[in-house]
Amino acid sequence: MPIYEYECTACGKAFEKLVRQSSPTPECPACHSLDLRKKVSAFAAISGSASGSADFPGPCGSCGHPDGPGACRFN
Repeated sequence: MPIYEYECTACGKAFEKLVRQSSPTPECPACHSLDLRKKVSAFAAISGSASGSADFPGPCGSCGHPDGPGACRFN
């Protein structure tokens, strides 16, 4: 089941929705409008090679987690 990103054209709220083929048309959780725009979603593919890990950005270092930069996993 894919997760789609939508933006409501009525109120501007952006949200994600898990959608099945048999699901009814999603509605905005904020204003319940059906006038939605499907956003282009980016995805990440992780390869099994060790060299691919160097392409990922480093930890943010700005969260102040007691275990050090990047420990919060917000990145």
